[in-house]
Amino acid sequence: MESKDILKQALNLKPEERFTVVEGLLKSLDEPDKKLDQIWAEEAEKRLKAYRAGGLEGVPMEEVFKDVL
Repeated sequence: MESKDILKQALNLKPEERFTVVEGLLKSLDEPDKKLDQIWAEEAEKRLKAYRAGGLEGVPMEEVFKDVL
Protein backbone atom coordinates (compact mmCIF):
# COMPACT_ATOMS: atom_id res chain seq x y z
CA MET A 1 0.00 0.00 0.00
CA GLU A 2 1.38 3.43 -0.91
CA SER A 3 1.48 6.37 1.47
CA LYS A 4 -1.02 8.37 -0.59
CA ASP A 5 -3.51 5.50 -0.21
CA ILE A 6 -2.91 5.37 3.53
CA LEU A 7 -3.45 9.14 3.75
CA LYS A 8 -6.67 8.90 1.77
CA GLN A 9 -7.97 6.23 4.16
CA ALA A 10 -6.83 8.16 7.23
CA LEU A 11 -8.69 11.26 6.08
CA ASN A 12 -11.91 9.24 6.12
CA LEU A 13 -11.51 8.50 9.84
CA LYS A 14 -13.35 10.37 12.59
CA PRO A 15 -11.35 13.29 14.04
CA GLU A 16 -10.49 11.42 17.26
CA GLU A 17 -9.31 8.41 15.22
CA ARG A 18 -7.16 10.68 13.03
CA PHE A 19 -5.69 12.17 16.17
CA THR A 20 -4.73 8.70 17.39
CA VAL A 21 -3.02 7.95 14.06
CA VAL A 22 -1.15 11.26 14.06
CA GLU A 23 -0.09 10.87 17.67
CA GLY A 24 1.22 7.36 16.98
CA LEU A 25 3.17 8.54 13.94
CA LEU A 26 4.72 11.45 15.82
CA LYS A 27 5.72 9.23 18.73
CA SER A 28 7.39 6.83 16.33
CA LEU A 29 9.59 9.66 15.04
CA ASP A 30 10.62 10.69 18.53
CA GLU A 31 12.03 7.36 19.71
CA PRO A 32 15.35 7.60 21.50
CA ASP A 33 18.40 6.65 19.48
CA LYS A 34 20.79 4.92 21.88
CA LYS A 35 23.70 5.22 19.47
CA LEU A 36 23.17 8.97 19.09
CA ASP A 37 22.74 9.37 22.85
CA GLN A 38 26.07 7.58 23.37
CA ILE A 39 27.82 9.84 20.86
CA TRP A 40 26.51 12.95 22.64
CA ALA A 41 27.46 11.58 26.06
CA GLU A 42 31.01 10.94 24.86
CA GLU A 43 31.22 14.45 23.36
CA ALA A 44 29.97 16.00 26.61
CA GLU A 45 32.57 14.08 28.62
CA LYS A 46 35.30 15.14 26.19
CA ARG A 47 34.30 18.80 26.47
CA LEU A 48 34.05 18.67 30.26
CA LYS A 49 37.53 17.13 30.53
CA ALA A 50 38.93 19.77 28.15
CA TYR A 51 37.26 22.55 30.18
CA ARG A 52 38.61 21.23 33.47
CA ALA A 53 42.09 20.88 31.97
CA GLY A 54 41.98 24.50 30.79
CA GLY A 55 41.69 23.59 27.11
CA LEU A 56 38.27 25.18 26.69
CA GLU A 57 37.02 28.54 27.85
CA GLY A 58 33.60 28.88 29.42
CA VAL A 59 30.94 31.33 28.23
CA PRO A 60 28.75 33.05 30.85
CA MET A 61 25.10 32.04 30.75
CA GLU A 62 24.05 35.68 30.30
CA GLU A 63 26.12 35.85 27.13
CA VAL A 64 24.69 32.62 25.74
CA PHE A 65 21.10 33.72 26.31
CA LYS A 66 21.47 37.48 25.77
CA ASP A 67 19.28 37.47 22.62
CA VAL A 68 16.69 35.15 24.17
CA LEU A 69 16.14 36.78 27.54
